[in-house]
Amino acid sequence: MLQKTIQVMECSRIFSLPMSILSWFAIFVYALIDSGNPWYGILALIGIGLVHLGTNLIDDYFDYKSLIKQVDFDKAEYLKNSQKTKCRYLVNGIMKESDILLISGGYFFAALLIGVFLFLKCGHGVMYFVLAGAIIALIYPFVSRICLSEIAVAAAYGPALFGGVYYVMTGIYSKEVFLLSIPTMIMTVILLYIHTVMDFEYDQNEGKRTIANSFDSSLDSLVILKLFLILAYIAPIILCIFDVVDWQIFLVYLTTPLAVDLYKSMLEYTTNPDSVPERKWYHFPMENFEKLVERGEAGFMMRMYQSRNLMIYFTLFFVVGIILSLAL
Repeated sequence: MLQKTIQVMECSRIFSLPMSILSWFAIFVYALIDSGNPWYGILALIGIGLVHLGTNLIDDYFDYKSLIKQVDFDKAEYLKNSQKTKCRYLVNGIMKESDILLISGGYFFAALLIGVFLFLKCGHGVMYFVLAGAIIALIYPFVSRICLSEIAVAAAYGPALFGGVYYVMTGIYSKEVFLLSIPTMIMTVILLYIHTVMDFEYDQNEGKRTIANSFDSSLDSLVILKLFLILAYIAPIILCIFDVVDWQIFLVYLTTPLAVDLYKSMLEYTTNPDSVPERKWYHFPMENFEKLVERGEAGFMMRMYQSRNLMIYFTLFFVVGIILSLAL
């Protein structure tokens, strides 16, 4: 049973869950300072996490269905590049298509039950955010094929997540909350964008159109990564201009070296995908790294960990900034 649970969590890409947890944590703290209900906030987190994992699985399902329709699809060749085969467990037969549909359906159903409970406790406004989240989750596998995945993620981790959590905790809407979501929202989009840069050729071969592979090469596509990083570090200034938070939010600039390190790492990847950057103390955490090296996945996953960890550290400093500027 334990082994099966671990397998399901791996297939659900649980390593990406900090995206949701950290985004939630930022607005949770902000709402808590505004006397929000912490228990409703925690319930909202469980629902958000379930939708996140369910979306990961359903996205894999449709990617797999697209793969097997290809006349020249070679299972053995595909599995050789396992660091890029996010639906590897379907290709090698570890899990069946019906398993994926059943598990993702279970995630979404449990999330729906939480949404119904919060609707009964917090008011009809909850359903607007539940509906927005459900629509994004269901259309994501399709919009990700037409250069809209970043927009979908921005909507989910920006106004939908921040607005929804703030509403269930306080019972009110707030324009300031939408502004507050911008910095961490961009950091989350960066994580997705880096994945599409590294999947440049695979997405092209699968007929998937992304912002990254709209460029002539993955190296050229890094201009968008640079733009996203710049915007993420400009956003806190905007929050201060509109008096959402105070200057303490500039603590996020302590993560600037990590952003530069990530960009350099991606430059190296675009010229040599097999390269593995030297691990530094600030790259922590990088779970199961030795196993990834053995499986030849370290080059890919290290960049994913770098981008994820940048988002983690950025958001933690962001939250400290909120506390220092609003609660003390």
